[in-house]
Amino acid sequence: MGELTGRTFLVTGANTGIGLATATALAARGGRVHLAARSAQKGKAAVAGIVATTGNDAVSFLQLDLSDLASVQASAAAFLALGEPLHVLINNAGVAGQRGLTKDGFELMFGVNHLGHFALTTALLGCLTQSASDGGARIVNVSSDAHFAAKGVDFQQVRRRTRGITGMREYSVSKLCNVLFTQELARRLDGTGVTSYAVHPGVVASDIWRRIPPPFRQLVTRRMLTVEQGARTSLYCATSPDLATVSGRYYEDCTERPPNPVATPELGERLWEQSEEWLAT
Repeated sequence: MGELTGRTFLVTGANTGIGLATATALAARGGRVHLAARSAQKGKAAVAGIVATTGNDAVSFLQLDLSDLASVQASAAAFLALGEPLHVLINNAGVAGQRGLTKDGFELMFGVNHLGHFALTTALLGCLTQSASDGGARIVNVSSDAHFAAKGVDFQQVRRRTRGITGMREYSVSKLCNVLFTQELARRLDGTGVTSYAVHPGVVASDIWRRIPPPFRQLVTRRMLTVEQGARTSLYCATSPDLATVSGRYYEDCTERPPNPVATPELGERLWEQSEEWLAT
């Protein structure tokens, strides 16, 4: 038994890196944890590792491919079919430095880091809202301080392939979208008991950088935090009683920070509405 006994968590990208560290810590504190990941082999291995490490067998795998909106909808439906509550959704998965398009024709980092999570979250909002009567419910979106480099969202460019060598421009836009989504969730869910938070985990040496060409990757990953250190702020926003009545804010090192000034309510509303339109087509 732990202080999170009776609380149910869903963590995306939980088979490795920050997501695995986050899921392990939640399970160690008694939470019921669903690990959502694309690879069934790696996801199930992660589940077995967490159970062995923590002694908590309330850990399970959920198939999820954020680059395929049909897979996202199927994953949400599979979770809802379990009939379980959902107290905390941690949108942790992400890609960086990868070129290409998603199955549905979106720039890969935008499609995975924002649109896939938007589809998953909105499909689970009813469950989160119902679960909020039992001590509240939370949505944690793992963003990045890279979002400060974004000057806005080009709604045409997010339908095109990555332009640069490292893809950092597209990555920063996708992370800005995480902040905008968090803020818009707070506005739309005000009064429901569901709160939202955007998180910069710190600069972490995780698998997210694996697709960047080796010379650039070595420069990018020097002097980074461990994944356990990177999970601290996600865990804080997911569980701290201090944040029970706070929503829509941006956090770094377990401390609220002002986000990029371009993250305005007007841009957040437009991103939400455009994302809904894309899901409907």
